[in-house]
Amino acid sequence: MFVFRNYTIENLFSNDTRFSGYDDVSYIPTDERELVWLYFAPVNFDVESKIAQIDSWRHSLSLVVNALNTEQTLYICTLIDTFAVTLVDTNRGVETAIANFNTYVSDLAAVNSQIKLIDIADYFCQYPRLELTNWRFYFISQMIISPAVAIGFSDWFMLRKSQINGSRKKCIVLDLDNTLWGGVVGEDGIDGIKIGGDYPGNVYLYFQQALISLTQTGVIIAVCSKNNEADILEVWDKNPFVRLNKQYISAYRINWNNKADNIREIAAELNIGLDSMVFIDDNPTERELVRQQLPMVAVPEFPKKPYGLMELYALIVAKFFRTTTLTVEDLGKTEQYRANAQRKAVSKQFTDLSEYIRNLEIKINITPANSFNIPRIAQMTQKTNQFNLTTRRYSEADINSFINSGHQVICVSVSDRFGDNGITAAAIIKQSGDTAHIDSFLLSCRILGKNIETAILNTILNDYFDKGITKITAEYIQTAKNAQVADFYDRHGFTVKNETDNSKLYCVELKETRIIDSGYTIIRN
Repeated sequence: MFVFRNYTIENLFSNDTRFSGYDDVSYIPTDERELVWLYFAPVNFDVESKIAQIDSWRHSLSLVVNALNTEQTLYICTLIDTFAVTLVDTNRGVETAIANFNTYVSDLAAVNSQIKLIDIADYFCQYPRLELTNWRFYFISQMIISPAVAIGFSDWFMLRKSQINGSRKKCIVLDLDNTLWGGVVGEDGIDGIKIGGDYPGNVYLYFQQALISLTQTGVIIAVCSKNNEADILEVWDKNPFVRLNKQYISAYRINWNNKADNIREIAAELNIGLDSMVFIDDNPTERELVRQQLPMVAVPEFPKKPYGLMELYALIVAKFFRTTTLTVEDLGKTEQYRANAQRKAVSKQFTDLSEYIRNLEIKINITPANSFNIPRIAQMTQKTNQFNLTTRRYSEADINSFINSGHQVICVSVSDRFGDNGITAAAIIKQSGDTAHIDSFLLSCRILGKNIETAILNTILNDYFDKGITKITAEYIQTAKNAQVADFYDRHGFTVKNETDNSKLYCVELKETRIIDSGYTIIRN
């Protein structure tokens, strides 16, 4: 990264970061894909001068924004005052200038997909203001942030950056007794558990309401509990204070089996990776079992007292589920996974896959990348692991760069008679002369198991065949999670031209139009 700064902030970043001069935008690198703007309010006792300096940064920042090339992303950090000393209570000029600057950068990010906003107050608010600066270091080297405060900033910043680019956990797996309510259903009965009313029931009610809010941002909720299933179903149906009920739960295992095995089954049912799951359980033995047997599952500590659940919720949001923007697919994810359960139920009625596909009435809608779907395409490249032939991670700026270079970027939405899965597939194809190269091809796990990937690939190949481009190359790059697609191109008529320990380069010569199963309806926008 390259960081524009007005103070010494090398202690906030890793050693491979490059920095501008102090308050210097005369050099704007073109070779760095990621740029960062991180300024702090000046230590200046002349209020009018301080306000003027803050206001002048809008012009400086605009110079940087206007100089961005299509492959660059600019992360703008909000402005904070590390040394705010108020002499006159009614004189709020500096605070107003800072608020106006932050509004300005927020507006920039709202209209320019290459600009991402990072609110650094989220990090620095955990420290008393007077501890933010160590004045010894400040006067020796203009270091504005104390080394003691800076220790965790780099990790925090990289986490926020990854969340902004669409990398977050997908699913939270919850225990029930003494986790979502106080007490044990088997001992206290459906009316005897503590939920709502006075403490500690009010805490559990708040916690349930907070978890429901996660579903509204696309987080999947699952339950893994050692209980009698009939008892829990009765709780969900009859206890009016239990808000987090079956309506919000996409999968559950309520039995007396090993919880690690149950979580494996839930992951398989939802068709998601174990590394996309967070497990919450009040029992330390169960937490340790999952940590030992499923180290890829995140298992945060559980609070010793019920009132600590609010802090736990804040922690899991900040660390695992925070995101910058929501796509249409995020908003409908709970309903999409519920619809998937219906599809699986129907699939058991058929022994022939083609008959099952025709019964689903699948529609495959292929759309070129545009300003509306580019955020979703970038998000998918960041998050999709299992069916991802190359697992190349791309930002919105990268996608724009491909489009501007004349390459083809498409996204695919899939629907059937049970509902709309939204944009769940994407492909990036680079064309050079009479050859097209499939740089990326990926599908969400939600639509796997119905040969939709074959219909999409054959549609892409037919389009190039119709344009007279008959030589298609493609790649498979092995990762720890995409073994299921290791032979995907082999199964679709491609030939290996070059192979290394973890990658294969394929080629196919198109000689005729490929047949697409009549069970799919292909729609092009």
